[in-house]
Amino acid sequence: MSYLSDNYVEETRFGFWFLRSHTWQHHVLRVAINDLRSLFSEPLPVHPVLLDAGCGQGKSFQYLRQTFAPQRLIGVDADPHSLDLSGAEATRQGMDVELIGSDCATLAVPDASVDLLFCHQTFHHLVEQDKALAEFYRVLKPGGYLLFAESTEAYIDTWVIRWLFRHPMHVQKSAAGYLEMIRRQGFEFGPHNVSYPYLWWSRAKDFGLLERWGLRQPKPFGQREETLVNVVARKPLEGAV
Repeated sequence: MSYLSDNYVEETRFGFWFLRSHTWQHHVLRVAINDLRSLFSEPLPVHPVLLDAGCGQGKSFQYLRQTFAPQRLIGVDADPHSLDLSGAEATRQGMDVELIGSDCATLAVPDASVDLLFCHQTFHHLVEQDKALAEFYRVLKPGGYLLFAESTEAYIDTWVIRWLFRHPMHVQKSAAGYLEMIRRQGFEFGPHNVSYPYLWWSRAKDFGLLERWGLRQPKPFGQREETLVNVVARKPLEGAV
């Protein structure tokens, strides 16, 4: 397979299958988009231009339409086969989606042209994370929003996930590490714009089974290593023309 990024880490067969499963769509994508929606401090942009960075097989499209009602939806991915599947998914949903084959570190999108940039479970796949984040900042309009939902190193670096999936392990970060990177790029957000979901599937050691069976008490926030971090971060209005 020829990918559109020199740094692309090929997914396993299981991983590729999982990204079109009901579990992925209902328990991961849908939940993350609903959570991100709840983290906005201000009203949503009306009929925004929305870019899905790392759109994969397009399973996010229907949820993004339902939640944000974009006037224009752009999907970006570095895997040509995934883009083909995204196109088929858009057709099934009766949606007009512009698909771009591109590495997130070199987005073929004009400056200040996007209102919302959705990056869900993509960033931990990217080797050139600083470049990608700079590109996200560049393509967003002043006042535009980054919708960032990510698994942390505490989840990715477990035997279950390393066995089932493929990731560039040297770039994985903690929740605090991702938030610091986003803030350092120049994005603005407060504690009310951040959440740390503690979902059953993100508990890689036992998927929450011991807690469900009453054999262990869940660790409260502040006493556990977070496995997920979601943030809605805004590009400042300063510099707007």
